[in-house]
Order: sequence, then structure tokens, then C-alpha cells
Amino acid sequence: MSRDIQQLATTHFPPLIHEMADSPKSLYVQGTLPSRETKLLAVVGSRKCTSYGRDVVDFLLEGLRGYDISIVSGLALGIDGHAHAAALRSGLHTIAVPGSGLSESVLYPQSHAHLARQILEHGGALLSEFEPEERAAPWTFPKRNRIMAGMSHAILVIEATERSGTLITARLATEYNRDLLVVPGSIFAQSSKGAHQFLKLGATPVTTSKDILVALGFSLEEQEDEPTVDFSNFSKQECEILELLANPMSRDELLSQLSFSVTEANILLSKLELDGVIVEKLGTLRRA
Repeated sequence: MSRDIQQLATTHFPPLIHEMADSPKSLYVQGTLPSRETKLLAVVGSRKCTSYGRDVVDFLLEGLRGYDISIVSGLALGIDGHAHAAALRSGLHTIAVPGSGLSESVLYPQSHAHLARQILEHGGALLSEFEPEERAAPWTFPKRNRIMAGMSHAILVIEATERSGTLITARLATEYNRDLLVVPGSIFAQSSKGAHQFLKLGATPVTTSKDILVALGFSLEEQEDEPTVDFSNFSKQECEILELLANPMSRDELLSQLSFSVTEANILLSKLELDGVIVEKLGTLRRA
């Protein structure tokens, strides 16, 4: 892995960059870009993300583990930085496209310089069209957003207010004919109003990692033959829980679908979790 900042030859640009009418004249890279066959997923969202947004990032990217996917984001505070960190935890390649040059002295935001170093240490890359010493400015971020949208096969929006800069990337995705994926949020949350605008305009709603994999063109046929669960050692109520958890869901969602009392359900859930039959992570229950 090279820590040196290198200017890429145009033949080594990420392949989809060449489809952009306003493609960059030059790109600088630090670290290692993925193979040309790797699918690039841009993950963008609010700088002032909520715990819901962070949980969604963790849940969806963990479900992409093992696939030839690189997570593209802007190294910014909020969803961007969390997406890079979640990608690293999930063993995924990740590319940071900051709104500045790549020299560590100007890298924006400076608070994420350590995250940039982690990306490089794990075989990822930093990418920018700005000269290495170029500082971030209001005009650099829209230009950065166009690079992220143009190089990616799909753009995933997780939380965006009505005036969020994230919406620039989302609009560019449609201009570049990229798949625009949007995670629905609470209808009461300001942090979801911008994202919901694009759902109304026909963006693809995403509630599971499989939605992303389908959008990126992966075949899921090999995953359809899931191992059957032997229910013979479980009570009728436990079987009902396990059958419902064939698809992961929140505790509240599960409780609302069960035919017996909440008190009894919580006792059985605790037992099944202690026995290692089910797990609860990031507010979502699933079979172990």
C-alpha cells in the first residue's frame, strides 16, 4: 500500500467516470482503488445524523459483507464518516472523496484525519480531483458530490433534510442515470423530509441489504436455499417467534405480530437469546 498521493492516468479512472458529460480532467489518489469489476455504492446522508441513521448504516452494510462492493462516501461528519467506519467493520473496501485535496494538512474535516488513515491501513483509498494542497471551500463540495455520484453504480441516501447537500448528490445520480436508493425514515422527522422527496419521485426504497444487492446486479439465487430450522425442541410459542424471525425485525414489530401476551413473549425472547438461538443487534432481532 502506497501512502504517496499519485495523479491517476485517465485510463485508470473508475470506469463510470468516463460516462459523465462533466468528467474531471484529473484525479488524485492515495491508497488502493478496487478492481474495475467491483461495484461502487455511494452512501450519503445528513451531517447531523440521528441514532436511527447510524443504526441503518451498520445494519445495511453488515449485510453486504463478503460481496465485491466498495463503499464510496465523502469523509464528512455524520452519515459519511459512519459509512466509512461501518464498511471497515464489515470487511468492505471503501473510498473517501473529501471536499479538499488529499494532503493531510488540508484534509477536510481534520477531525476525520484518523479515519482517513484507517481507510488506507485497511487497503482503501482517498480520491480527489483537487490539487493535493487545495483547501475545502463552499464551491468544492458540489464538485466533490458530482465525482461521488458519477463514479458509483448506485447512490444510497440515508437521512437528508429538505435543504441538505445530500440532495445535490441524489439529483446528480438521476442526471447520470445511476440507481437512486433511499432509506425511508419517520414521517415526523425533519431528517427524513429530503429523502422522502425522492421516494415520491420514484427512487427505490431500501429496507434490507438484499434491496441494495439486487440494485447492484448481484444474483441472490444461491442464498435462497437457506438451511431449515428444526423446531422439534421448541414450544409452540417459541416456534411462532422463530418462524416470524425468518426475516429480521425490531422487537416492537415482532411483539405486535405474536398471538400471545407481551409479558410471555419477553420471557421467551430472553430465554432464546440466552440459549444463543436468536440475537438482538442495533435494535433488530434475528435468528442466530
